[in-house]
Amino acid sequence: MDTSTLWRAAAVQAGGVAILSVVLAAIFPHSFFEDWGWLVGPGAWILCSLLTGRVLGLPPGPAMLGAMLAGIPSLLAVLIGLHWLGAVVAIVLFALWCARLPRGEAAWI
Repeated sequence: MDTSTLWRAAAVQAGGVAILSVVLAAIFPHSFFEDWGWLVGPGAWILCSLLTGRVLGLPPGPAMLGAMLAGIPSLLAVLIGLHWLGAVVAIVLFALWCARLPRGEAAWI
């Protein structure tokens, strides 16, 4: 396990999710997320994971698979009303997944 990749993946994914969340919240009303959050949330998560993979030089397919698997506990947390706790758990699981992936050439870091 590459601990450098672990911490970088956690930081980039958390930053991407936070920034995208703020932007989306500024653009759309709360009612939009009540109706479309089930689609927008996972889409934003996958988009951020692709960014994380690109920044860290991770293979996109395995990075996206890791994001989908890490998102499952987040889905469960949303269902019981603990959305942001689920996001934190998903970021940790995704970072652990990324730390085990082979790295190529990083795009920015």
